[in-house]
Amino acid sequence: MKPLKGSHYLRKGRASLEGHYYLLTTRTHEKQRIFDQPRAAQIVLDSLSWLEKEKTIDLEAAVVMPDHVHFIARLRSGTLPGLMHSLKSFTSKKIRSLLKSQGQIWQAQYHDHGIRKDEVLEEVVLYCLNNPVRAGLVKDFHEYPYWYCRYDV
Repeated sequence: MKPLKGSHYLRKGRASLEGHYYLLTTRTHEKQRIFDQPRAAQIVLDSLSWLEKEKTIDLEAAVVMPDHVHFIARLRSGTLPGLMHSLKSFTSKKIRSLLKSQGQIWQAQYHDHGIRKDEVLEEVVLYCLNNPVRAGLVKDFHEYPYWYCRYDV
C-alpha cells in the first residue's frame, strides 16, 4: 500500500493524552534557515522553558536545528494542537519582530510520536539531541549551541 501524503493525514489517529511523553517535530515555512540566527533559536528554547514553568509540559529535551525543532515533553495539560499553536504563535511574533519581517515562520503541520511504554525515554532523548550530529553540523551534540536536556548527558 502506498503511503498517504498530505498534512491532514498527520492528524489521523492523533491523540493528546495528559501525562504521556511525546517527541514533537515542526519545520519552518519552506525550510527557511531561520534558526541560524542565535537569537531566533534562543526564542524557541526560552518559549519551551516558559511552557514548562506554566505547567503545560515537562520538557525533557529539545534541539533547535537551522530549519526545524525537535523536543520531547510530557503533556501536563491541554492538547498537542493547543501546545503547538501556543508555541508557534508566540515564537512567530517574537521572531518576526527580531527579523523585522512579516513572513510566515512555521509550517502549519507538525509531527508527533507518542513514546510507548516499550521505548526507553533516554534513547529517544539521545536520538533527539544527536540530530545536529546526523546532520553533519557537529561531531558531538555538546558542541551544538541550541539544545536543552533535563538530564546529565
